[in-house]
Parts: sequence; C-alpha cells; structure tokens
Amino acid sequence: MANGKTSDSPNILIILNDDMGFSDIGCYGGEIQTPNLDRLAANGLRYSQFYNTARCSPSRASLLTGLHPHQTGIGILTYSNGPEGYAGNLNKSCVTVAEVLKQNNYMTYLSGKWHISSSLTEPTDAWPLQRGFDYFFGTIIGAGSFYHPNTLTRGNDNIEHEAENDPSFFYTDAISDQAVAYIRQHRQTSPGTPFFQYVAYTAPHWPLHAHDEDIAKYKGRFDAGWDELREQRLKRLVDDGIIHPNWQLTDRDPTQPPWTKAEHREWTLRCMEVYAAQIDRMDQGIGRIIAALEETSQLDNTLLIFLSDNGACAEDIPQGVTARELVDQLMIAKAKTRKGEPVRLGNDPSLMPGAEDTYQSYGTAWANLSNTPFRLYKHWIHEGGIATPFIVHWPRGIKEKGGLRHNPSQLPDIMATIVDVTGSTYPREYNGNTIVPCEGESLVPSFASAYGGRGPLFWEHEGNAAVRIGKWKLVRKYPGTWELYDMETDRTEMRDLAAQHPDRVRDMTEQYHAWAKRCGVIPREKILELMKAEGGTAFWEEEKQK
Repeated sequence: MANGKTSDSPNILIILNDDMGFSDIGCYGGEIQTPNLDRLAANGLRYSQFYNTARCSPSRASLLTGLHPHQTGIGILTYSNGPEGYAGNLNKSCVTVAEVLKQNNYMTYLSGKWHISSSLTEPTDAWPLQRGFDYFFGTIIGAGSFYHPNTLTRGNDNIEHEAENDPSFFYTDAISDQAVAYIRQHRQTSPGTPFFQYVAYTAPHWPLHAHDEDIAKYKGRFDAGWDELREQRLKRLVDDGIIHPNWQLTDRDPTQPPWTKAEHREWTLRCMEVYAAQIDRMDQGIGRIIAALEETSQLDNTLLIFLSDNGACAEDIPQGVTARELVDQLMIAKAKTRKGEPVRLGNDPSLMPGAEDTYQSYGTAWANLSNTPFRLYKHWIHEGGIATPFIVHWPRGIKEKGGLRHNPSQLPDIMATIVDVTGSTYPREYNGNTIVPCEGESLVPSFASAYGGRGPLFWEHEGNAAVRIGKWKLVRKYPGTWELYDMETDRTEMRDLAAQHPDRVRDMTEQYHAWAKRCGVIPREKILELMKAEGGTAFWEEEKQK
C-alpha cells in the first residue's frame, strides 16, 4: 500500500461523538434508535474494552496524535493550566493523523469540533489547516448552541453569520451534510487518491437542543425510570456478549434518588428524551454519510471507526449561571437567540429543554443510566469515565461480520492502526521538530481474530488516574487512595482488592509514576494552586471538587 500505490490504500473515516455513555446506542444495549451505527456493527466489529481519556480535549489530542494528551500540550482543556503539558494548545512535538497521511498522498477533511487550540478566534499553528487538513468546517470551541454555535469556521475564516442567517441551521446536520459533501467532492476531484476524513460531532454534549420530531420519537420510552432501565440495559449487554454475566450492576449513584422518588418527573423525562433525540439526529447523519460512500463506490475500502470522546457527562448547569460566565468567559453559549430572544441558562425544571432559547444538561441520574453497567462519569478514570462503544467497519479488510473483541485498547492505538493499514511512516521529525514516538499499538491483529497481548494502559486527568496491566486495573479517584480491581471477574469495579495485593499495588503504582514522569503529568496539587491563583478556568470547577 505504500510506495505510491495509493489506489489500493483504504480511505480512513473516524466518527467521534461527544459525551455519550457506553450503553446508549442500540448495538451497545441502549434504547436510542441508531439503525445506521447498528448496521456498521452488524457488518464489522464491536470492541467491549476500548478506552478514551475521560475528557473532550485530551481525547481529541490523543486520538489525532497517537500520544497521551499530556505529551501534546493538552493536559486538561484548551485553557492554560500550567507549563508545557498543560498549555492547552496542540504543540509541535506531535503530528496529527492528517499530517502523517498527507505524506502518503491522502486528501484530508475535517467536519465538526476541533477543541485542541487555545486560540479560539485567530488562526494559529494549532488550527486544522495548519495541522494537516486540506479542508475544515466546524467549531474551534468545545461546546455551544446547536442552532447558532460560536467559532463556526470554514478554513481559517469565521462563518457564524451563516448559521445566524439560516433559520434551518442545526449543527449536527451541518456536520453530517458537510461530511457528505466532502465525500462527493473527493470522488469528483481526486479519483484514485485515498482520503482521511474526521467527523467530530458535538452531540450529545449539552446544551440539550433537538428537533421536536426527534424528541417526539422518545415520548414514553424512558418512563420506566433509570433504575429499571439500567437493569434492562445490563440484560441486553449480557445477552449480546458485551458484558460478562458475572459482572454486577453498580449501585445507583448515591447522590440520586430512586426513580419512584424523582422530582419534576415531566421535566426529568424530557431531558432524557432530548438527549436521545440528539444521538438519533447524529445517527441519521451517519446514515447519509454511509449512503454517500455507497453512491461513490467508496464504502468497501473505507476503514470506518466510531467512538465517543469520554463517558456520559454528569455535569449540572445550575440555575443562576450567568451569561458572563458562559458567553463572555468560556464562549460556549450565546446570550440571545437568532431572533433576539434571551437564552435562558441553567437547569430550570419549569422550562422544557430542546429549543434554542434553553441551555440545559440531563444530569447525574441519566448519565448513570448512559454508563450502564459502570460507575462514575466524564472526568473520572473508573470505567464509567473511559469506556466507549467502539465500532470498526472495513469490508475489504475485515471479513468477520458482527464480531466482538474484548482486548483492552486505548486512543493512541488508532494512530498506530492507521499507520499500519495505510503503509504510512510515523515520522521522527516533522517540519524541523523532533516528534515524540507513537504510544499506540496497532489493532490490525484483532481484525482477523481475538488476541490477548497489549502493553500497559495509562490514564491521568485532573488527578484521577489509572494503570491497567493485563486483567489488573489500579485506579484512583482524586484525592482518594488507589483501588485495585480484577477486570476479568469484576469489570464494574465493585470489589477493591488493594488490601489483599499490596505488592501488586506497589509495583503498579511505581509503573504509573514512571509513566507520569515520562509523559509530563503535573501533580494535581500544583494545578489547583495555579487555578486558584488565576481564579479558576471553569465555573463548575469548585462545585466538582466538593
């Protein structure tokens, strides 16, 4: 496939969505209608133990570079949280998949969310066109209105006016439609040349924005409540072979009431219905992308990967949050709708979510459902924060249809896999800069059959940390102590075995600290000192640390 034989090289299409739980989509046990993702799974492979890095920006940096996020400059988010690894800006010690593949004669396209540049309004060397993409349409910021998003950009130019002047604009649809247009454009202008396309949805990240017709599809679907629905999801996951029957369902989040005592029932259900509608709309767009690949005879030799950037999000958007915080400081909301009406910010149970003049999130109890059967959420390194659905579809390269793979893998493996299947070269130097070696291991051996061996997996985010070696996972919820779990018998992390295996804990802790030092992880205590001195970088940080 190398040496100029580009016509045989597969197209690469990565579809990443935002803040979705492990078991939300149909082919991973969920209630949400995702026939197009289900189709990809039925004709490809599903992985049950693929891991992200628990947060938006770090996951994107890791996926695109094959490195751990701290090595890329994105230690937390795209705000400065300290020196070097926490600059919040993609550095020059890494290369993106687009930069690697352009060296192998690929055309490169991006439709959707970027979120790995500290500059939100002015183009820099950390923007898409400057990091290997030939074409870019999307947002630089990490979240915002689906009807009128901030930082909407084409190439290097701000085009927020296009959404402002188009009453039908909806960001999820715009991402899908642009991806379709790129596929057709590529077939017309670059026949015989392979492409890399990165489709990065913001759905279902808050705010809860969706079309009425999509929301209506889920009326009554969640009326049984989170307790019963978690049980139902677990059964489907077990029946489908994704979850082992011996793994216990985690307890309901202790901060949340049983469904029978839930307050504001109509509003609470509406939140989950809108969340489901967001994913539904994304799947509709994925269907159009698949159709475009089929129409242009490119589906058969396209390696398509789908995953989420972190586990479900339990973040609350409290009533009383101000436009100054969300609009002026963080740039993740608009103060007014396109018609000039005020946007009502915060989770107000008297206000049903979905419309442009609302800005809400679906809350902890539903996030607990989304992450069934695991516990904890985005931010944390327990399974609920890092486990993602992971679908691989490549008719020419994968013969098995509907297969399951249980080997543990994580985001840097995507770069290693792409380099492997395309015959590309991961550079030691790029544009005069020394490049950090790829941290991933290729998934190609798993395409043909299940396989066992992979080196240790490591994570750190906001002091939450883990190392997994074989069946053993050592994990810490900051500022707590290390916990040890046998992932073969207890992947839902219900029985802490740290006290029974002190030598193993000691050895794995030493390996973690060696990795953290090598990758530039800054101790959380130092980060908090910097954040305190700067007045904080996100309005919910203080609440989250309580």
